[in-house]
Amino acid sequence: MLRQFVLSLILGSCFLLSGLVFSENVQAGGVNLTYSNFFPPGHIQSVLAESWCKEVEARTNGEVKISYFGGNTLVKAAQIYDGVVTGRTDIGMSCLLYTRGRFPLMDVINLPFGNPSGKFATAVFNEVYNKFQPTELADTKVLYLHAHGPGLIHTQKKNVTSMADLKGLKIRSTGSIAGMIKALGAIPVSMPMPEVYQALQKGVVQGAIYPEETNKGWKMGEVIDYSVVSYPTAYSVGFFAVMNKDKWNALSQEARDAIDAINMEWAIKHGDAWDTSDYEGIRFSLAQGNSMTGIDPDEAAKWKAALEPVFDDYIEKTEKRAVPGKDALDFLNKQLKLYHNGEFQSQYY
Repeated sequence: MLRQFVLSLILGSCFLLSGLVFSENVQAGGVNLTYSNFFPPGHIQSVLAESWCKEVEARTNGEVKISYFGGNTLVKAAQIYDGVVTGRTDIGMSCLLYTRGRFPLMDVINLPFGNPSGKFATAVFNEVYNKFQPTELADTKVLYLHAHGPGLIHTQKKNVTSMADLKGLKIRSTGSIAGMIKALGAIPVSMPMPEVYQALQKGVVQGAIYPEETNKGWKMGEVIDYSVVSYPTAYSVGFFAVMNKDKWNALSQEARDAIDAINMEWAIKHGDAWDTSDYEGIRFSLAQGNSMTGIDPDEAAKWKAALEPVFDDYIEKTEKRAVPGKDALDFLNKQLKLYHNGEFQSQYY
């Protein structure tokens, strides 16, 4: 009996020691994570995401190492958020609109509120999240959010200068943006960005709605002819960079603090990059022989009036889910007014 007890004690000690050695080796070897992004590798938003990975490794002194997968290569765009939740990928960046209805409050950024810039949209998007702390994102660690510059309509063959010109046109749109396209008289066709070039090339759709940067970043300037510039009804699209909560909580406090500091810096970088790439997209599109057409102020007023039901629909849907959508929209409009008065301030701006 004594012999059995001694043997058990020795074996138990061995297992304990091996466990400690294993733990030390893991700590010494660092934490290896995966990052999935739908933006193609050469796109500035992908370049920035990959540079974030390198910055994390540098500032955590190698404790956190990240393998980066751009261009839909690890997890597809529409599955990235759930992929992070379930652990298929440890970190992910994608578009909130690709999981329609999943993020009711944060959908406020996708409304046609007259988005003036990616820098503003990114800042106010993060401020909305910080102010309202929506539970819809609570199953991940939100690293940071960003949002593109003015979203505009782009068409083939037919130059659009009025709502009448839009009637019956098939326009690629995503998620709640479809409501905007429908309200303007066109036919919304949903598809993720990686499929749009071919759809335009083959005539499946006659146009698409996106920011100017897409004309270069996704080469869409090669398959459109006109950009319809209606800034009073420009929208944005919100993007997330999130991490699996268990993986986040397993990091050391020092690593988490370092990453949080990087997140603030990178949100600002993404906002700035959206605006810089908008200018590049305009130049690229014009170099293809495409035209940019402004909307007459009276016509723009008609567009704004036609889009009022889109805002009403947002408020109605959020109220049904007991989500403070009206408060979020009021907050956004207040910040927009401050922006136009030159008084907007944000830690992300």
